[in-house]
Amino acid sequence: MRIGPYLIDPPVVLAPMAGVTDKPFRLLCKRLGAGLAVSEMTSADPRLWQTRKSLQRMDHAGEPEPVSVQIAGYDPAMLAEAARFNESHGAQIIDINMGCPAKKVCNVWSGSALLQDEPLVARIVKAVVAAVDVPVTLKIRTGWDRDNRNALNIARIAEDAGIAALAVHGRTRADKYEGEAEYETIAAVKASVRIPVLANGDVCTPRQAKHVLDLTGADAVMIGRGAQGRPWIFREIAHYLVTGELLAEPSPAEVARILLGHLEHLYAFYGERAGVRIARKHLGWYARDRPQNAAFRQVAHHAESADEQLRLTRDYFATLGSALRTAA
Repeated sequence: MRIGPYLIDPPVVLAPMAGVTDKPFRLLCKRLGAGLAVSEMTSADPRLWQTRKSLQRMDHAGEPEPVSVQIAGYDPAMLAEAARFNESHGAQIIDINMGCPAKKVCNVWSGSALLQDEPLVARIVKAVVAAVDVPVTLKIRTGWDRDNRNALNIARIAEDAGIAALAVHGRTRADKYEGEAEYETIAAVKASVRIPVLANGDVCTPRQAKHVLDLTGADAVMIGRGAQGRPWIFREIAHYLVTGELLAEPSPAEVARILLGHLEHLYAFYGERAGVRIARKHLGWYARDRPQNAAFRQVAHHAESADEQLRLTRDYFATLGSALRTAA
């Protein structure tokens, strides 16, 4: 799949997730096989650009190409200026957020709330595309609610405005993350436009990724929650799409190496105090569906220092590996 001049290979993409797809996680997912990793959303409001959080979100130094930055807002002129600002700070692809279902985003008429106003969508995408020299992509849902599915209309508006690729989460805003993704709508969107389409929603295994690509005809799959605690899912899917074979699950020792490296990067990026706090959710995701999960999460959650968090993590995976060897 191509987005402008950039070849996205493999066609397996990390979805933008607020509070998750920060620089340490993007770098990890790219190293483990993601063809593209989109940043967590950055505000189009210039008053917020110099906050510590925004500056961290706009840090792309050393990030492999292409650097994709998602922007969120409701005002076409403000979004156009945000696109220019991020382009000047290293963004090589600008992604517009019209998919976030969070109340705090929709209540300020951003994210998926914009799907209710197709003329405004048209003004936004035209303004952003005209503002920058890099490709602009768009992430949407299938509509506002099940009685108002307008993804096909939005897709045509986007294509006509020069949007380079379209990611579709197969749920309405009202569905949030509940129920099953509606791949038939993504298939209809793909059939209605010539630009690349990325299928998003409930892709958590290599077999499911292949199924979704076959069912929708999409050019790529976008992985969100399926990558939380399993960043190696990208290499698993990429391998399966090429060979039809499943890779072996990573051993506890390899998972430990991946996780410990992730923790170290979080501490270096955010500082120890914030890094320890942010690491807690990742520790919970990595330990999910593993033996002793509840006990490890409870202990790791209360670690107050980087040294303690690292020690507990090493001990947990050493015990897990020992238990698996004994059972074998």
